[in-house]
Amino acid sequence: MQQTPPVSRYNDFIAQVIANEWVSAEYKRIRFSAPSLATAAQAGQFFNIECPVVGEDVPYLRRPMSTYRADPVSGELEFLYKVTGAGTRGLATLASGMQTRLLGPLGKGFKLRADWRNIVVMGRGVGLATLAPLAELAAASGVGVTALISARGREQLLSFDRFEAIGARIELMLDSEGTSDVESVEAMLRGYAQAGLADAFFTCGSNRLMLAMQRLGKELGVPGQVAMEQQMACGIGMCFSCVRNFDVDGETVSRRVCWDGPVFDLAEAVSW
Repeated sequence: MQQTPPVSRYNDFIAQVIANEWVSAEYKRIRFSAPSLATAAQAGQFFNIECPVVGEDVPYLRRPMSTYRADPVSGELEFLYKVTGAGTRGLATLASGMQTRLLGPLGKGFKLRADWRNIVVMGRGVGLATLAPLAELAAASGVGVTALISARGREQLLSFDRFEAIGARIELMLDSEGTSDVESVEAMLRGYAQAGLADAFFTCGSNRLMLAMQRLGKELGVPGQVAMEQQMACGIGMCFSCVRNFDVDGETVSRRVCWDGPVFDLAEAVSW
């Protein structure tokens, strides 16, 4: 029998915008003052954000966004997002001093085992927003980080400075330079595993990259986790709009991304 999530555990908070700036031609970074939420948020969790109505854009549902940075000292909460539709176009209009509602933190985040000394994170696009807090968490725990960053070209690179700041080993996988093909990706992963620098794999943001990492993880016996991106409605497991299938020991199991994830065992993920 499915359990109804205890809604009282969540915060639906009115947060004030500090800044909402373009970081590339397609992506913006929004910063909120939200001390109680910044203290509670963990790497891999997300928030459901209310997006304003602007002109003919009337976003009925909130938009789920992974935590990009949660600073309990400053009380600031950050999100990185791509401006693509009615919701994100509305979000892009929020200026310093304006307010909107944030529901969260939601879902289950990343887990680091005490015996892991080196991890590999691999992502593309806004998926790197999810992996940056994980990399910082690992570095703060004394775990070495290798970051494989994928993008169409150098002008589309995201979160590079975040990985660089923690001293991560960084590999760029760029479409424009022919280094993002599956063969190159697998060669990189295999090399780091053979060098003893891959106690675990982590990924987000690309089905193609996830499958490559999953395949190598199974072959080499490297455990992993994947943060799933999925359209959602409620964000707290009640509406079942975010259900996806997973392969658990050969059996197809349906799970809610918002409630059972969004972080899952890499070996159990199914292509989308």
